[in-house]
Amino acid sequence: MFVQRRTLLLTTAAAAVTALLVGCGGDDHEQNIVEIAQTDPRFSILAEAVVAADLAGTLAGPGPFTLFAPTNDAFAALLIELGVSKAALLANKTLLTTVLTYHVLGSRVLLADVPIGKAITSLQGGLFKVETAGGTAITDGRNRKSQITQTNILASNGVIHVIDRVILPADKTIVQTAQSINDFSILVEAVVAAGLVPTLSSAGPFTLFAPTNAAFAAALTELNLTKAQLLASPQLGNILRYHVVAGRVLKADVPIGVDIPTVLAASETLRVNSALVITDETGRTSKITATDVFTSNGVIHVIDKVILPSAFAR
Repeated sequence: MFVQRRTLLLTTAAAAVTALLVGCGGDDHEQNIVEIAQTDPRFSILAEAVVAADLAGTLAGPGPFTLFAPTNDAFAALLIELGVSKAALLANKTLLTTVLTYHVLGSRVLLADVPIGKAITSLQGGLFKVETAGGTAITDGRNRKSQITQTNILASNGVIHVIDRVILPADKTIVQTAQSINDFSILVEAVVAAGLVPTLSSAGPFTLFAPTNAAFAAALTELNLTKAQLLASPQLGNILRYHVVAGRVLKADVPIGVDIPTVLAASETLRVNSALVITDETGRTSKITATDVFTSNGVIHVIDKVILPSAFAR
């Protein structure tokens, strides 16, 4: 009798442990990313979209992947933003594939391993960044924000982080982005006048330290020029090239306290200190007032004073 009772207790305990492991995803029955999306009612539109884009096979594969998963509410907001119906979105396979693969990374990245503030490359090829100031949030290629509302949902082939807004890849170049911002209207005029539109619209990537209209107004006073005279100046192209650095350099990657070569010439450098103040070749300073404006061919940092190359040193 004692032996039978002991055997029953051991069998019951073993069954409880097995049930616990299954419930925690600890065995081979753990769901993959697609299965989680299909069984969680928050992701029903996402699951439909994955199937419509013919991505279910890929995202159910071995991976590993990281999926930033928009909820149904996030998709509903996107439909309003784009002015399309759900049926129209699901029927546009090219757009759908672009958008969905922008939400996927080709590795398993838990929240603790996300490179905060740095450019993250998606399977689609577009970039975004994650920051933790004021809550964990994504800035996408169009400079839209999406909050990460739940993290580290483990799947057999990766991990899911839940987001409250569908993210979108960049669709504007540096020039197009500057054209869309009122405070860069003089900068745009200058880029056009200097014949630099093709360069700053090319693949790059580039980093542009972009002076505001107020920065240009102050420079005109300092240089004793009218705007017309500046736009006609043979030095305009050199001034603008001095504001451009080769490569996409986000705020988190700006080298502090070292000479940074500009597109104007390797010898025409600028320095940035830990307070994000630029010192130019003339010893003048300019404050970086906003950072990491994403574009399709680089990034823009906003500055409050036009910086000048060595030709303007006194």
